[in-house]
Amino acid sequence: MKSGHLTQQDVARLLADPSPNSRTDLAAKLAQQFDSPELSQAEHKLAEDIIRLMVNDTVLRVRQTLAENLKSSPSLPRDVALSLARDVEAVAIPLLSVSTVLTPADLVEIVRSGAEAKSTAIAQRPTVPAVVADALIESGSERAVAALVANEGAELGEQSLGRVIDRFGASEAVQDPLVHRSRLPITIAERLVAVVSERLRQHLVAHHELPAKVASELILQSRERATVALFTGESDEGALDRLVGQLTRTGRLTPSLLVRSLCTGDIAFFEMAMSRMANVPLTNARLLIHDAGRLGLKSLYDKAKLPPALLPACRIAIDVLKETPYDGEPGDRERHRRRVIERILTQYEDLAPEDLEFLLAKLGDIMQPENAAA
Repeated sequence: MKSGHLTQQDVARLLADPSPNSRTDLAAKLAQQFDSPELSQAEHKLAEDIIRLMVNDTVLRVRQTLAENLKSSPSLPRDVALSLARDVEAVAIPLLSVSTVLTPADLVEIVRSGAEAKSTAIAQRPTVPAVVADALIESGSERAVAALVANEGAELGEQSLGRVIDRFGASEAVQDPLVHRSRLPITIAERLVAVVSERLRQHLVAHHELPAKVASELILQSRERATVALFTGESDEGALDRLVGQLTRTGRLTPSLLVRSLCTGDIAFFEMAMSRMANVPLTNARLLIHDAGRLGLKSLYDKAKLPPALLPACRIAIDVLKETPYDGEPGDRERHRRRVIERILTQYEDLAPEDLEFLLAKLGDIMQPENAAA
C-alpha cells in the first residue's frame, strides 16, 4: 500500500498496542480510506474484515469513529451498516441520518423499535420514502413526527397527512411545521383550519371571558372565511369532491358557507356542494343551478333542504357571475363580491322582516370593510 494507506504494519502496531486510542486511530484511518479507488481488491477486503471486527468493539469511541466516517459510504456492507444502526444512539444516528445502504425495510425496523432519537434522525433524512414516513406516523413520537412534517423531502400523501392530524392534531409542535409545508392537499388544509380554530375558541373563552356561544360564532365565521380561501380558484373536481365530503362528514358544510362561496365567485364549490347535499349527480346539479327558467335552482335548493331565506342571495350571486365574469385583472374577485353584496342590498325590500334579519346575520362579516375592499 502507498504511504498514508492502511498497511499490514498498522495491524501489527494495533496488536502490539491494543489501547483504545490506538484502535480509535486505526478506525478513523480505515474508514476514511474505505472507498478510495486506490485500494486494491485485497486491500479493500482487508479493510472490510477489520471493520467487521471493530463494529463489535467494546469501546464506544471506536464504534462512533467508524460510524461518523462511514455514514456516507456507498460501498459499506449492509450488515455492517445495520450493526451500526442498531447500536446505541451515539453510534447509530450518523448512519440513520444519511446512509444510502440502509433499505426502507431496515429503516422501518428501526422506527418500530421505539427509540425517539433514532426515529427523529430517520425523519430528517434528505429523502424519506412513503413506507418509512407511514411507519413514523404510526409509531413515532411527537418530536419525530414534527421533524417528519417539517422535512420537504418526506413523501407524505393525503392519507398520511390525515393520520398525522388524527394523532397529533392538537400538538402545536406538529401543527406549525405542517401548516408551513410548501403544499398541502385541500382536505388537509381544511382540517387544519378546524383544529386551529378550535384552539382559538378555547383561548377566547379562557382569556377574554367571552360566552362560549359568542366565541363559537366568531370561530365559525373565521373558519368559513379560511375555508373559502382554501378552495378559491380550485379547479380539480376530485379535490373539491373530497373537501365537500369532509365538510359534510364533520358538519361544516353550512348554508352560510355556500352563500359565502358564491359571494366570492366560487361557483364550482357551490355546484359540488349542492350535488352532495341534494344527492343528485354533479352534471344534473349544474343544469339545475344554471337553468334559464329559474325553477331549476329552486328545486335543487329545496331538495338540499336549505333555508328559504338564503335562496334570493344565492340566485343574485349566480346572476352577477353570469353577467360580469372575471376579467382576470387584479382585484376581480373583490369587485365581484362587492357587486354581489350591493345587488343583494337592493332586494331587501322584497324580503320578509324575519328573512332580512337572517340574511343580514349571515352576510354581516362578509360585508366588513376588509372583506369588501376592492
